[in-house]
Amino acid sequence: MENSVKVLNSIVENVEKVIVGKRKSVELALISLICNGHVLIEDVPGVGKTSLISSLARSINASFKRIQFTPDILPSDITGFSMYNQKTGDFEYRPGAVMSQIILADEINRTSPKTQASLLEVMEESQVTVDGVTHKVPKPFMVLATQNPIEYLGTFPLPEAQLDRFFMKISIGYPTPGEESYILNRFRQNNPIESLDKVASGEDIIKIQEEIKEVHVDKTLNDYIVDIVASTRNHNDVILGSSPRGSMSLFKAAQAWAFYNKRNFVMPEDIKYMVVPVLSHRIVLKQEAKLKKTNAADILGSILEKTKVPVVDYNV
Repeated sequence: MENSVKVLNSIVENVEKVIVGKRKSVELALISLICNGHVLIEDVPGVGKTSLISSLARSINASFKRIQFTPDILPSDITGFSMYNQKTGDFEYRPGAVMSQIILADEINRTSPKTQASLLEVMEESQVTVDGVTHKVPKPFMVLATQNPIEYLGTFPLPEAQLDRFFMKISIGYPTPGEESYILNRFRQNNPIESLDKVASGEDIIKIQEEIKEVHVDKTLNDYIVDIVASTRNHNDVILGSSPRGSMSLFKAAQAWAFYNKRNFVMPEDIKYMVVPVLSHRIVLKQEAKLKKTNAADILGSILEKTKVPVVDYNV
């Protein structure tokens, strides 16, 4: 475990050479990666969403593709297509943009629902099917999608079924004045991402993905997770609560966070820390709640306050 945690810390520190003052966002993206999950980054333009993803890919020496989603992008641009080879007389698969390890789906809500849906299979099963033939994507594999929460003109909001495919939703936010001044100085001559070295490999990530599965979760904490998720389905301000996939994602995220903090067992604090990034995009609020300026984080916070925290005997 110790060596694996050192690898994770070195990745975070390497990405921080480019992304200033946003350690939590970097850590959450990395936690999603080692959980075989995908990330939705919802934030305003220019705060470093693309730089975060590109830096993460460089740090683990992973292949990286950026897809700029526009209304004219077709599903075949994502998944690939079959082309007839006149020399051999056979149809050959031409890989699409998704055949890479780290995928940046930039402004995913600007493309049509049909093209958005082309990501469903690959996000769930790490494979694409073209003309009845299945093609596996390389491992480790991760989709990081971005969208602007402010501008809605000409966009296609992601349906609940696709939002549920994302392991986490995170935001980066504006830097503080001091951090912004430091960014100006750091980027004065060139972009530090151009000289960013790799500090880990895809094999390291795959190894860690297996290691975190061994982190112990007490039965009482299973029940705690279920209670939290069930409360989202019965809340007065919620139309649609989290799915069982949300419970599974919260379980895995808590394991990974405990592992990152050098523990081979999960504590209630690990679950609490992961509740908002893992569940906030999985609940749909009633219109009355939106009018009251209530958001998903507020609701999840109130659920955590009301849900009894189990007492776990870690000496057993």
